[in-house]
Amino acid sequence: MRINTNTWNKIRYTLYLPGYDLIAGYFRNIRKRSIDSLDVKNGEKVLIIGAGTGLDLEFLPKGCEIVAIDITPAMVEIIKIRSKKYGTIAQILVMDGQHLEFEDNSFDKIILHLVLAVIPDPVSCIKESERVLKSGGLITVFDKFLPKNRKISTRRRLANIFSDILFSNITRDFESIAGNTQLSIVSDTDAGFGGNMRLIKLTKR
Repeated sequence: MRINTNTWNKIRYTLYLPGYDLIAGYFRNIRKRSIDSLDVKNGEKVLIIGAGTGLDLEFLPKGCEIVAIDITPAMVEIIKIRSKKYGTIAQILVMDGQHLEFEDNSFDKIILHLVLAVIPDPVSCIKESERVLKSGGLITVFDKFLPKNRKISTRRRLANIFSDILFSNITRDFESIAGNTQLSIVSDTDAGFGGNMRLIKLTKR
């Protein structure tokens, strides 16, 4: 039986909501660095997939057009509150990142922070991101993946049985996920935890 489903994600992230900002806020500096690397301009359209409680909003310029989506309705309500706090004009929607309800080539920049290791089907998510990204657009990915050129150890595979249920998959290989697209890697840097956290920028040629 598959545990990691949209239904389970809605349940667990609703339960985690009271302490979510405290834990996710630990990565504040990396979020800022990731978004700064996109060099978002006024008037550009930015999509945040799996926006959580909207912790990325404070780093985006007021002049861009923001669309923030998340599968968990309780999270989306917090994003709306945070958007008002920052004076950010954003379209905030409950939506599945595996099935984006947007036209092809709709966005200049896309943010995927701590999403690809959580979402049930990361390949569908990255392919959908590629589809809605404009030619020449950029995607920033910050997440936990296998370190480059490393195989999954038995210990890690066993730990993932519990990790995947509680918070995140720890056995996903970014190269295998991105290999299903035509996206090109612009940069790939170590974001901590012994190379298990990576900050990756992609472009659509």
